[in-house]
Amino acid sequence: MLFSKACTYAIRASILITLKEMKEKRKFIPIQELSTELNLSFHFLTKILQKLTEAHLLESLRGPHGGVGFIKSSREVKLIDVVSAIDGMDLMTQCAIGLRGCGENTPCPLHKAWAKRREDIKKMLSTTTLASLARDISVNTLRN
Repeated sequence: MLFSKACTYAIRASILITLKEMKEKRKFIPIQELSTELNLSFHFLTKILQKLTEAHLLESLRGPHGGVGFIKSSREVKLIDVVSAIDGMDLMTQCAIGLRGCGENTPCPLHKAWAKRREDIKKMLSTTTLASLARDISVNTLRN
């Protein structure tokens, strides 16, 4: 798997929040609701969403109509924002097989192939918005 489990859950939760904001016109989505729909541990999901809040992607509201919602429009939030908040950007610089000092001068056997794929992944993450993913799910009835 390319991303950590926490990052994968953060992406899934972010898409679900976006879907609910778009379809149901709600600004704040209760974490328990997200946890139930994603079939994830409430406490683990809460910790993940706290990281997104600390990264200033989400805001939270307490109370009966509370929950979490994106600070900016989902058309502005890119996948790279979510990945960076949870896993950091090491994926974009680390050796594919974990060798220290891997680089242009001392490449590993996968260096050239991974460098190209890594750039493709970075471009995809940097250009894909949560709104576009939510729209794809709605229009093409994709899984979320």
